[in-house]
Amino acid sequence: MASIVVIPPGDPLPLKFLNFLIKGKLILALVLYNTWSISILLLMEWNWGLGVEIFKNDQSNLQERFLYTISMLYDTEFNNNNQQNDTAIRNGKEVLLQAFNWESHKHDWWRNLEKKVPDIAKSGFTSAWLPPPTHSFSPEGYLPQNLYSLNSPYGSEHLLKALLNKMKIHKVRAMADIVINHRVGTAKGHGGMYNRYDGIPIAWDERAVTACTGGKGNKSTGDNFHGVPNIDHSQNFVRKDIIDWLRWLRNTVGFQDFRFDFARGYSPKYVKEYIESVKPIFSVGEYWDSCNYRGSYLEYNQDSHRQRIIDWIDGTGQLSAAFDFTTKGILQEAVKGELWRLRDPQGKPPGVMGWWSSRAVTFLDNHDTGSTQIDIRRVQGINSRSSIKIIEAQPNLYAANIGDKILMKIGDGSWCPSGKEWTLATSGHRYAVWKK
Repeated sequence: MASIVVIPPGDPLPLKFLNFLIKGKLILALVLYNTWSISILLLMEWNWGLGVEIFKNDQSNLQERFLYTISMLYDTEFNNNNQQNDTAIRNGKEVLLQAFNWESHKHDWWRNLEKKVPDIAKSGFTSAWLPPPTHSFSPEGYLPQNLYSLNSPYGSEHLLKALLNKMKIHKVRAMADIVINHRVGTAKGHGGMYNRYDGIPIAWDERAVTACTGGKGNKSTGDNFHGVPNIDHSQNFVRKDIIDWLRWLRNTVGFQDFRFDFARGYSPKYVKEYIESVKPIFSVGEYWDSCNYRGSYLEYNQDSHRQRIIDWIDGTGQLSAAFDFTTKGILQEAVKGELWRLRDPQGKPPGVMGWWSSRAVTFLDNHDTGSTQIDIRRVQGINSRSSIKIIEAQPNLYAANIGDKILMKIGDGSWCPSGKEWTLATSGHRYAVWKK
């Protein structure tokens, strides 16, 4: 499994933890201080399981996709042989740290983070998701321009490589944030728009930009990211250049995992091609759209929403996992006294994790996280394929059995196991976890 934590500048590890655990499989470790008056997301694994205590900061008004922490589980164990994504999807025993947030570029981040690597490894994290490493028109990194320049507001190329080397020494894998849906141009071209890339590596002309966003390329194969030239992945020369660049990140720079930003913007078949060509150890896509609402009311049945995410995963040849935005949307409402939402009509978890746990990366808004659950999960051998039986799903009570090794409950409702074989492992405000 993987957990994510945002590290506030200057804060030593271990960070302040929140007692949260959803799904026996996942164990999360999310952290977010009020340092920037924002809240970070915590995430769960593909199947419900442990106790949950969620706190949401009303001041959390920064862009959602950058303010969360996610916990992802894999299907096969991490190994040092760089096993490929197409032959091994992790086994759920890893813990991923989101090692940045929207404000990190202001804090000499590569140097700051490099000092924390020993503590990150010691805390049990096996992978760290880093912000976009290349030159960008925006300081956060999500408006890329010169893809081969590793000098950014997060730090210099030298500092980045020092960080990656330290991570390698401590056996913490680095995940690159891959932003290839769009790219800011350097010169005006067709239509008087900045849709050329003169003077920098990968010097594309207007043919590399979709016709929908001012270029001479083909129509987009996905949704448009407005205000910026969108890359036309249907062009052979574009894909060749992207594959060369991804191989450089993977084999020369030293990133091992990929996170595909704004994955709705281009066909998943291209993600499949990139993964097959470059062979990252693990990949996850940000396929995000709105859940199903009736006015302002979140509908109980979100099958069509999770099906869209599953269709995207299928389109990648099942080589990539995806963030479970269905679970996130449901859980945010469920903790407001609607815990009955956490069981679908078939008795399963209601998000992507309920249909395809090994490809679901769950997350949720949260304040700070607990570390105890990570040890419980590890000791009890819980992983993304562990079974889950939902025992209760009432407005004020949710209880579940995970792998017949862990029992958990959340909410104000009273509940505890009857068998003498169960002992209390951890508890707190509105949650408890038992183990055999």
